Amino acid sequence: MARRVDSRPRHQQVAADLRAQIMSGVLPAGAQLPSTPQLAEQYGCAPATIQGAMKLLKEERFLEGQPGRGVFVRQRQPFTVTATAYKTPAPGGYSYDLLHVNEVEPPVDIAQALDLDEGEQCVERHRVLLHDGDPIELSWSYYPLDIASGSPLARRAKIKGGAPKVLADLGFPQRTFEDRVSVRQPRTEEVVMLDLPADVPVIRQFRVIRSDDGRPVEASVLIKGGHLFEVLYQQPAQPETGD
Repeated sequence: MARRVDSRPRHQQVAADLRAQIMSGVLPAGAQLPSTPQLAEQYGCAPATIQGAMKLLKEERFLEGQPGRGVFVRQRQPFTVTATAYKTPAPGGYSYDLLHVNEVEPPVDIAQALDLDEGEQCVERHRVLLHDGDPIELSWSYYPLDIASGSPLARRAKIKGGAPKVLADLGFPQRTFEDRVSVRQPRTEEVVMLDLPADVPVIRQFRVIRSDDGRPVEASVLIKGGHLFEVLYQQPAQPETGD
């Protein structure tokens, strides 16, 4: 079977290798990188190629230059976002900006997830999640009209306790959620709102939340920059069974 050739420019290849070393801890937080001539010799390329790779990684905030000292790995490790349905706002922690609330005909995948008929509308809530004031996630959450109409979910205002509390008060407590996770290139809005460097992909979570009897009560698209963030899933360990 023919193998694909890595046709990326050499500076992108070098940046990819250094990025992987940083993410895996081979180059730990605070570590000083070798000099440009040393890296050029290590990778068998010109110093300009190394400088191009460094520029990319500085834009992505993997590296930081310290004048007179050198280039160092960022102190902050990838920011871990727990895969929960709601994050409580707190000083110095999470907060939300509500961008809009509308009744819309949802995208096809959302309509299918919510078991909506063709042309049926739902409530859409569009938000940006912040941590310490920095944008880390864009979200579009959708709710069936027969549940959300007339409730705080349909109002253009932040909800104390979040959607989980409203759904529970309406008689639709969140019992389970499932995520489908993929990676793609960002749209212009996502680049602007999440302050993404060029050519950085985004993590896309497609989440469906179900209530009693497996009824879908919320479907969301969650977008995060793929360069600084990772998603954490946790579940209880399954008991071992004998042969």
